[in-house]
Amino acid sequence: MEPKKSGFIKFSNSEKLMPQEEMLEISKKRSNLTIGVPKETSYQERRVALVPSAVGVLVENGHQVFIESEAGKAANFPDNEYSEEGGLIVYTPEEVFKADIILKVAPPSINEICSFKPKQTIISALHLTAQNEIYFKNLIEKRITAISFEHIKDKSNSYPIMRSISEIVGTTSILIAAEYLSNSEFGRGKMLGGFSGIIPSEVVIVGAGNVAEFAAKAAIGFGAYVKIFDNSIYKLKSIQNNLHARIFTSTIQPKVLQDALKTADVVIGALHAVNENTPVVVSEDMVRCMKSGAVIVDISIDKGGCIETSSITNHIKPIFKKHGVTHYCVPNIGSRVPHTASYALSNHFSTIILKVGEEGGVENMLKNNPGVRKGVYLHNGTVTNKYISDYYSLPYQDIELLMATFHG
Repeated sequence: MEPKKSGFIKFSNSEKLMPQEEMLEISKKRSNLTIGVPKETSYQERRVALVPSAVGVLVENGHQVFIESEAGKAANFPDNEYSEEGGLIVYTPEEVFKADIILKVAPPSINEICSFKPKQTIISALHLTAQNEIYFKNLIEKRITAISFEHIKDKSNSYPIMRSISEIVGTTSILIAAEYLSNSEFGRGKMLGGFSGIIPSEVVIVGAGNVAEFAAKAAIGFGAYVKIFDNSIYKLKSIQNNLHARIFTSTIQPKVLQDALKTADVVIGALHAVNENTPVVVSEDMVRCMKSGAVIVDISIDKGGCIETSSITNHIKPIFKKHGVTHYCVPNIGSRVPHTASYALSNHFSTIILKVGEEGGVENMLKNNPGVRKGVYLHNGTVTNKYISDYYSLPYQDIELLMATFHG
């Protein structure tokens, strides 16, 4: 029979007052990183990957941040704001590309990749359909770890960076439409929205994804009457729930869509791409039936556009008229508001970099962060994106298997 323990012994054991083995806290080894932010070279890309305040936070956490001179100029972030926050201003891309981690908005160009040092990490957009085999082979040769911010996920399995961009693009598309609709030369000289005694403007949105949701919110805020078309009943129900309003929704039936277009003042093309190409659902005949001075903003133009009469424009010459309808078809709407858009990107990028430092390096961070892993398309020069591997016949490794064998 086990001897009865005194109350003091029981208390001592529960409170760990008796002699114990020494238990040492195993702390993660932090890394002090060097981060490079080059000036964007892509045509009319005005955003910057880090804003000055984010640079300040990174510097306070022991990291060095190299900013190429005038990298933030187009977004109204002058060099002195970066230097006041502890950023190191350099004057050539080569000096920036000496850093451990490179942050960009647009994908790196072939010339930029040539300046990379071996085994660097690059976080940027991928823009898969705009790349070619040489692009990926150059990254492979340098054994680069490349992360596409479009494909990074969060704990809810959604795409947080793309949602932030969608919010900006959707809202801005309505502001653009309002600007041209009120113009007596390109629009109808009509205010977007409505007020007492005036019939509200009609806004037709083709698509029911994130961009469409924020476009609808902005249009409703103006007082417009909104109609949304999409072939996904789930998305249509979801957008109604998110808007907290009973709005006109319909699947894309040509007759119903054409009737809506006839009375529309504004049409927003925000249809999601299928297999990297957006299906055309608004025909030229439908556009021909629209009111003179109506405005089309085809956000889907970066994947071909969902409106047959759409043709790519740019920030210098953003519009053209066809069949009396003003078309705005700039692929990079976010660069129209670069100051705001840069903050949105910077918030996400700086959080990732801080986590890399806390985890003791990129490899540890990737092993412990499945959401960021989703964005990896090259790991130390190995292709980890199945689509890229199949399309260009490049050797492929599953990133999950690579991480399973990694010991930090």
